Amino acid sequence: MAPLGPSCSALELAAALRSGQLSSVELLDACLAAVDALNPQINAVIWRDDEQARAAAQEADRRLAAGEHAPFLGVPLPIKDLTPVAGWPVTYGSNGAPSGPSEESELVVDALVRAGFVLCGRTNTPEFGVITVAENSRYGITRNPWDTERSPGGSSGGAAAAVAAGMFPIAHANDGGGSIRIPASYCGLVGLKPSRGRVPRLAQSWLGAVVEGVVSRTVADSAVALDAIAGPDPLAWYNAPAPPRPFAEETSTPPGTLRIGLMAEAPLGIPTDPACSEAARSTAAALEELGHSVEEVQVPTISEEMVPPFIALTQGGLADYEGVDWSAVEPHIAHQRGLASETGAYEYVLAARTLELLSRREVARWGRDFDVLVTPVSAILPPPAGSVLAAQHAAPDQPLFEVVASVSFTAFGNVTGLPAVSLPLHWTDEGVPVGVQLVAGPWQEARLISLAAQLEQARPWVQRQAPVAQAA
Repeated sequence: MAPLGPSCSALELAAALRSGQLSSVELLDACLAAVDALNPQINAVIWRDDEQARAAAQEADRRLAAGEHAPFLGVPLPIKDLTPVAGWPVTYGSNGAPSGPSEESELVVDALVRAGFVLCGRTNTPEFGVITVAENSRYGITRNPWDTERSPGGSSGGAAAAVAAGMFPIAHANDGGGSIRIPASYCGLVGLKPSRGRVPRLAQSWLGAVVEGVVSRTVADSAVALDAIAGPDPLAWYNAPAPPRPFAEETSTPPGTLRIGLMAEAPLGIPTDPACSEAARSTAAALEELGHSVEEVQVPTISEEMVPPFIALTQGGLADYEGVDWSAVEPHIAHQRGLASETGAYEYVLAARTLELLSRREVARWGRDFDVLVTPVSAILPPPAGSVLAAQHAAPDQPLFEVVASVSFTAFGNVTGLPAVSLPLHWTDEGVPVGVQLVAGPWQEARLISLAAQLEQARPWVQRQAPVAQAA
């Protein structure tokens, strides 16, 4: 039996804390020791306040001794450096970041605290989360624990690398075009993107395309975390319908017999790495063995209709960041900011309307043509560490192939608001993780979690550990 520590699942550690097998302070110390040992080669964690974290762990131990309960009481968790935490600095991965601490936390942070997590440290992200690798001029390059010559993806790349390396059992993440699912795919983790409006935010970003969540080791960890952070929020403009029962219960509920749509090649002629296609096809075969029916389909997960309005939306999203010195940002961000300032209100509203109409047309296929769509997460394997940022700086006004290929299956879920999950169901012969994406119908996280749990049981992955974690 493996010793209890940061490489275990968050729920396993929460149970051990409740039973007194270890204390929250002991677990925190183990996580911080792992960061000390591993972060110099991975560069996933870019800010810490160990004293504050230890005080929070001591308070968790007091609550545990008093018999208090929260699902993750005493479990350490880092926060992505795009998300404000009251009293912490937030830099958005930028040299132009505001100075001083944030006055208010994003709502997901408050929910994670209510769930019992001990907040400790920040994880790396691309500047303002725009490109699909965790690389920036301020903190440098985050590397993949499975192959340190490769990227862990982005924008939640620091979060995924920290979990895959064995620094933490779970990490906060968010997703506006694939930023939970791509790093989960590249790092051999579970990455669940909730539906639009499922997890409350102070204000919607990219018209609700940006959603909050975690990267974790198991489907159960992600399901219980979703229960902890989900709404409804009576003060929010948009809310997903409340589920009939906790998402955690879906991990032990059979999904029934489903119609699976398989799409193993990216649209628009985007070359799809054979390993990515094989991952999706192998998963489809496993689903057939489990009794589901599978049919190949074509879905415009990226299209010439969708790309321009979605870019307009993401450029407008730079308005989410306050107190920024825009003269100090990276070249591609300065370019995007300039384009955003030239986009009129009429053009922005037209872009939003176009996306909503496209979404309505395509989402109608769920429940009509198939129940769940299976795709690769990314059309490419993790790119070489440092290569994407260097290429983007060399051509700040150009879309990069690596970025487009990374989001060619995932951005569709953000535009439509559909729930989707990346599962670590495939590895190359060289040991590089290749995630598989499941996309369910509107607000059907329950179906998604049930099917994901069935696959997890049929093709377990939790015992696989990245080489960096094994060497620790």
